[in-house]
Amino acid sequence: MELVLHEFELPMRHPFGISRGTQHSAQTLIVELCQDGQRGYGETTANAYYGVTLDGMKATLERLRPTIEATALDDPVAFWDAIHPELTDEAFTQCALDQAAHDLWGKLRGQPVWKLWGLTLDNCPVTDYTIGIDSIDVMVRKMQEFPGWPIYKIKLGTPEDLDIVRRLREHTDAVFRVDANCGWTAEETIRNAGPLKELGVEYIEQPLPADDWDGMKEVFRQSLLPVIADESCQVPGDVERCLSHFHGINIKLTKCGGLTPARRMIARARELDLKVMVGCMTETSVGISAIAQLLPLLDYVDMDGALLLARDVATGVTIDRGRVHFPDENGCGVRLL
Repeated sequence: MELVLHEFELPMRHPFGISRGTQHSAQTLIVELCQDGQRGYGETTANAYYGVTLDGMKATLERLRPTIEATALDDPVAFWDAIHPELTDEAFTQCALDQAAHDLWGKLRGQPVWKLWGLTLDNCPVTDYTIGIDSIDVMVRKMQEFPGWPIYKIKLGTPEDLDIVRRLREHTDAVFRVDANCGWTAEETIRNAGPLKELGVEYIEQPLPADDWDGMKEVFRQSLLPVIADESCQVPGDVERCLSHFHGINIKLTKCGGLTPARRMIARARELDLKVMVGCMTETSVGISAIAQLLPLLDYVDMDGALLLARDVATGVTIDRGRVHFPDENGCGVRLL
């Protein structure tokens, strides 16, 4: 294979606020793998919270370039397993390689990835659209820019959280999901769950800090709403620990290392009777189209990342009021613009 790297800094459609800060642009790295006239694309993003930088990821990939380029891709899972010992602490980097390998694999075989996995698109969940933290009036306007969606995900973690949800509820009868991004205590979560349920909230995502397992056990026991792990569930080894602390898990491809470990996490969650969600970062259609391959396996999905950007750098799946439409392309369906 030939390895090509593409680096972008993309402005957000609006400043995107969560409980621990506001994002004005997204730094993203697109990995391109080329073989036999086909090109596969994968994506990973810089992330200050996890200490991930573009320069660090590029340096790792340059170190691994001889190994990558000496490989003839046949099976992306075998490729992930072979290179993982070099990337045990660099899941974000491995994610981009794994997505690109899957996209290339599908294009080499002339089929979409989901079809090569033996899946169908008959029962795919719809995605939410995320409303980042801002003043309440601005959050209302953000929602109104994307009217008619069946589900909105609301970022919380402010002194006005219940007021935010009440105001947004005045403008839509859609399902709400809320994500506190570790911004609440156990007491706040239990106290907020009742009013949020009355306001049509479906579940609460990651209310407590990732390592507050004692607090989450109490929330799990007392909350009137289901709770979904995000920061507490990053890699396959975290799934089992979520049992009796969360009702489900939110898998991020960047944090677990790509599609290969995500499928392993999904399988383990099903064995434990946990609900399964896949979420996204603020990423382009490259990463979003990789997530789309998993849709038939999921209960919930949050894959609106490309819609939060002011411009995209690729074509792939498209989303219309929550419904995902697949392109007439093989692999993950991605083309770089």
